[in-house]
Parts: sequence; structure tokens; C-alpha cells
Amino acid sequence: MLAVGRIIRPHGVRGELVVEIRTDEPDLRFAVGKVYITDPAAAGPLTTTGIRPHQGRLLMTFEEVGDRARADEMRGVLLCFDSEEMSAPEDPDEFRDHDLWGLAVVTTEGEHVGELTRIDHGAAHDMLVVKRKGTNPAYIPFIKEMVPEVDVPGGRIVVDPPEGLLDL
Repeated sequence: MLAVGRIIRPHGVRGELVVEIRTDEPDLRFAVGKVYITDPAAAGPLTTTGIRPHQGRLLMTFEEVGDRARADEMRGVLLCFDSEEMSAPEDPDEFRDHDLWGLAVVTTEGEHVGELTRIDHGAAHDMLVVKRKGTNPAYIPFIKEMVPEVDVPGGRIVVDPPEGLLDL
């Protein structure tokens, strides 16, 4: 199961919802008539009846959410679909987010940094969010200069951060 969006909050009183995009292919993943499985499963499935952009997010309506009270219950729900529906990327330097989640992150010297928990997609570049023991997460720009190797079969991502980046 692959999460492509997360419901943030209601918008208005008629059940419209603000949805955070969690995919780099929103045009393929969000459309009227699309049915999403949800996490938690009890919140869905949800059938899209309306969609429009709003401040870098989406405003969506669903057949199953008709009023503000029901919309309030949807906060934090993940919109998902079966990852088997996705084709593998053709470019060897392109990766699907869910293929990278949970991989070990190590430096070029072999020092363990932590585990990849998410990828934040930004306008300039993507950002790896790495969970570390006993401290705050590390945020590492997902650019070739700082991420020279991604070894999905080997279960690791090799990073070469500039001095001080992991101390922030």
C-alpha cells in the first residue's frame, strides 16, 4: 500500500478537505472518480468527487464525506492505493519513495546515520528525513553531491554531507 496524500483538515462546512500531496506524480494519482484505500482502513474507501489546487495542496471532496462533522473525523487519514499498480521507474537514478523508506543511511566512511523515514518533496529538491537514535531527525538534500549512492537491494543509502550538516 502506497500513501499518496494525507488529509490535513476540513475546509469550509460542506465536507471539503485540505490534502497534503505525498507523491511526485499528483496528476496521475489524483482525479475525480478515483477510489482510495485509507490508513486507517476504517476511514475508507473514499471516492473523489471534486479536486482543485489550493496553496500547494489540494482541496478534495469525497462521496463518503458530506459535512463538516465527518470531515473533522478525517484529520490525519492517509489516502493510499495498491503499489502493485505502479510501474517501476525507467531512469536508474529515479526511485519510488516507498522503495526507500526504512533503508539504512550511512556516510561514505561507513558511519551509521539512521533510518530513512520519509522524503519531503520541495520545489528546488527533495529532502531525505532520517530518524536518528537519541537526537532530532537529520534533513539531507537528495542531490547527487550529498547522496552519491542508493542501493535498494543492499538496503542502504550512502550520504556525503558537508561538515556540520548532521549536527544541526
